[in-house]
Amino acid sequence: MHPDHTNRPDHAVQHDHTMRPDQLARYIDHTLLKPEATPDQIDRLCDEADAHAFASVFVNPRFVARAARRLANTSVGVGTVSGFPLGASHKETIVSEARRGIEDGATEIDMVVWVGGLVADLRRDVVDTIYDTACVVHSASSDHILKVILETRALTEDQIILGCRCAAEGEADFVKTSTGYHSSGGATPEHVRLLHRHAAPLKVKASAGIRTYSETVAMIDAGAARIGTSAAMSIMEEYRLADAGRSRIA
Repeated sequence: MHPDHTNRPDHAVQHDHTMRPDQLARYIDHTLLKPEATPDQIDRLCDEADAHAFASVFVNPRFVARAARRLANTSVGVGTVSGFPLGASHKETIVSEARRGIEDGATEIDMVVWVGGLVADLRRDVVDTIYDTACVVHSASSDHILKVILETRALTEDQIILGCRCAAEGEADFVKTSTGYHSSGGATPEHVRLLHRHAAPLKVKASAGIRTYSETVAMIDAGAARIGTSAAMSIMEEYRLADAGRSRIA
């Protein structure tokens, strides 16, 4: 029903580092979630995403309709956030944010899990919020995607595993490492591997603190199917320069 969730082995297969730039671009969610983002910056984000054929743009709810208009008739998806960045809103608020995002043209919703609920082992409450949000997202079409942000650096390994199980039970499509707003930090390859191992058949999105091509490759090698980053343009430029260097050597 939903995007391909083929089971993967417990360890990630090492990625082919000779991938083409278009292959790299399809991993990337080109992201601008800063509170000071302006309409002009959102337009630029969309134009960059279209030029590189990134997987999607991710913008705050206010800008979803604008991004959807800008990216109409392109291959780039439009994503937004729900319960962001704390995950501590009421369930009805999180679900409502997701519904409005879909109505405005989003094809992907990244919702923040109730982190305190995972810490307190309140599994039923956590699952219920994920499931109700998933119902809203998937009712739009079988191609609409829900990702659940776990804020992995704020959790123990057991709590991360619980988060994976809650996301799967709640019928999400992805688990995601981080919001980028928690003081504990963002994605690590170790956490991506942990998610990859325990969330299957859900996919994994690595996000927050990924600013270089080498960091991007490390996350893909660890099992990430998507990379959320505000540094997509510099990552693609770094890739271009590295590829030019490889060509000269060859």
